[in-house]
Amino acid sequence: NDAPHLPVFRYLTPPGTQGFAPHYDDIEAFVVQLEGKKHWRVYNPRSQAETLPQFSSPNFSQEEIGEPVLEVVLEAGDLLYFPRGFIHQGDCLPDAHSLHITISSYQRNSWGDLLEKLVPAALQVAIEEDVEFREGLPLDYLTYMGVQHSEKVDPRRSEFTAKVKRLFRKMAEFAPVDAGVDQKAKDFLHDCLPPALTEEEKVNGVHGARTRWEEGDARYVTMHMTGKSRIRLIREGVARLCSEGGDLMLYHTVDNSRVYHKEEPQCFQVEDEYADAVDFLIRSYPKFVAVDSLPCDCLEDKVAISKVLFEKGLIITKEPLLFS
Repeated sequence: NDAPHLPVFRYLTPPGTQGFAPHYDDIEAFVVQLEGKKHWRVYNPRSQAETLPQFSSPNFSQEEIGEPVLEVVLEAGDLLYFPRGFIHQGDCLPDAHSLHITISSYQRNSWGDLLEKLVPAALQVAIEEDVEFREGLPLDYLTYMGVQHSEKVDPRRSEFTAKVKRLFRKMAEFAPVDAGVDQKAKDFLHDCLPPALTEEEKVNGVHGARTRWEEGDARYVTMHMTGKSRIRLIREGVARLCSEGGDLMLYHTVDNSRVYHKEEPQCFQVEDEYADAVDFLIRSYPKFVAVDSLPCDCLEDKVAISKVLFEKGLIITKEPLLFS
């Protein structure tokens, strides 16, 4: 399928043995029992600091984790979910082996992870646009600020700290929230598998064209794309327009490897005059739309961007195109 890469781990455990020691993970986990049985114990997070953790834990001893909030034996066909940060351990019964898979999801997808993208960008914009962020620090601030002065009673410390907090609040006004979300979207698209095409989609796309392929790209595709040709994005969610340094880039998944992150993020520049047409196609999915309905200035531009997207494998046609 063309879902994101979801790490799936398979575990075979002999009767009467235990796999991992008690621990928590930085993902949402779904355990699917395939064969045999397995005894699971799940525990609440030990503290607020370990609730919804950003990273996985080391192993714990029994004395460190208390009593389970859930104790269950999974049999073939059963599914168990435990949220990020919930401590868990599984062991086999004496008379049965266990074969299960664990599907992990939702890793590094918190508000904090978004802010890791957003705060540096907000600071850079603030520095560029507000002179207060470029003003010099007090000449003598090293004489009253820092850990070695933290116990000092000095009004300058309060003034300094108050200004830092005020600048933080002011910085939020410059936060390019959409750009930060686009950075997360780029990471997500990089994680995704390429679309798994049906035979019909292959026939009606670049893979069905009489094409010379060089290094994975279509070359010398001579197609009869007209204003009446009906086109559609190959799959919902495979492409996203992002702004980078004044340029408009289209990030996509169609050239992703089926090996996780084997390739760099895939993108190409979209000229401003084609941006509305690309956005229109993304929003029109799953409908087929006529090339001459694209919001470009002239039919020549409408056909040109349609050919580019076809050659990149991002769109298919309602009916197979004619080639020469």
